[in-house]
Amino acid sequence: MDEVVLDLDRIRAVRVLGRGALGTVFLVTVTPGPLLSSPLPPLFALKVFDKRSAAKPQALRRARWELSLLSRLCTCRYRFGDSHHRHHPFLPSLLGSVETADLLAWALPFCSGGDLHALRCSLCPDDEAFSPAAIRFYLSEIVAALSHLHSLRIAYRDLKPENVLLQSSGHITLADFDLSRHLPSQSSNLPSPPRPPLPPIPSDRNRRHRRNLARVFSFGTAEEGFKQKSKSARVSPVSRRRASSSSTLHSGSHGDGERSFSFVGTEEYVAPEVVRGDGHGFAVDWWALGILAYEMAYGRTPFRGRDRKETFRNVLTRPPEFPGRRRTDLTDLIERLLVKDPERRLGFGGGAEEVKAHPFFKGVRWELLPEVSRPPFLVPVVDEEEEVTRASGEGSNVGFDVRDYLKGLHQRQEVSSESLAEF
Repeated sequence: MDEVVLDLDRIRAVRVLGRGALGTVFLVTVTPGPLLSSPLPPLFALKVFDKRSAAKPQALRRARWELSLLSRLCTCRYRFGDSHHRHHPFLPSLLGSVETADLLAWALPFCSGGDLHALRCSLCPDDEAFSPAAIRFYLSEIVAALSHLHSLRIAYRDLKPENVLLQSSGHITLADFDLSRHLPSQSSNLPSPPRPPLPPIPSDRNRRHRRNLARVFSFGTAEEGFKQKSKSARVSPVSRRRASSSSTLHSGSHGDGERSFSFVGTEEYVAPEVVRGDGHGFAVDWWALGILAYEMAYGRTPFRGRDRKETFRNVLTRPPEFPGRRRTDLTDLIERLLVKDPERRLGFGGGAEEVKAHPFFKGVRWELLPEVSRPPFLVPVVDEEEEVTRASGEGSNVGFDVRDYLKGLHQRQEVSSESLAEF
């Protein structure tokens, strides 16, 4: 499906799917009218960034970056097995976009199955854990998605259950790319040679290391770029945290190529090198995959503390603890992904192929993943006509205008700010 220029006059919102730091996501439909250059589905998600409500100047830059990345994903062909495809099955496809003086909006397929966090909480009320077979299925699709992103030199940097959406088919789609980062590199994607002992930390890096630890372990509100792990918006591909400014530093022959020094992420999923401020690359995604695997297996993240300070201390110093004494391929995978040193972490030298080769994924037919017809959990069928009819109510107009909704929201925020200023 080709990307189209959206007409907000013809778009009606059925309901709000979620809100976040980078916008509001609506479930929308298009009213009858002239034929579009490419037909849109009856229902789709519309993510809208309100320029008037942007708290930070970099918010608009992040929104534009996410839109540009989604557009790029639609032009980069990928290969599964012997065939080439236009859209990656586990990454979002951009349906269209529009920009006005006040809004920047883009359309994405509606993921009616919610997300992994909501699924875990609703289907596993006793222990909130998935079976090893379900974990293998979802991790395999996530690895395939990360593999494609990394091949484009994109570090995702925001992997967590809330950002793993479920399509109507039961397959996954990664969401929220505002924290992702392009890491240009002249280094090879081939596995790295055996790694020498790590050199002493130079004095400037040592100072930065101490500075970041002081910032991390200070009390108070969360630093810009971090938020505590948020609750799911169920079906919302909406951003939930703030990002700080970033820079990159070339890292020579490291398997990750270039590194970023951004201090971004979600507390319980942040990698040790991010906490230390050492610079980071694609290895942060493999760390987050380990955290995700642990949470899916045990119903909690491995390093969560009583507060932010303790959480980060655990990330830096504590090994993951596994209930029971039984060793499995899954616990071995998690341990190898949660190695504190990114250069010794599974996936650093050999990338996604190294992760795929782990015994936990033995028997996975990677090229056939999109063809799996019965995923572990079936997504309830959404009656699109019923959704639209319910939104129409007693009148003839479907739903509501997203511009009116956001204008009212912006006005209420202004009134609230003025009231606070009086005290």
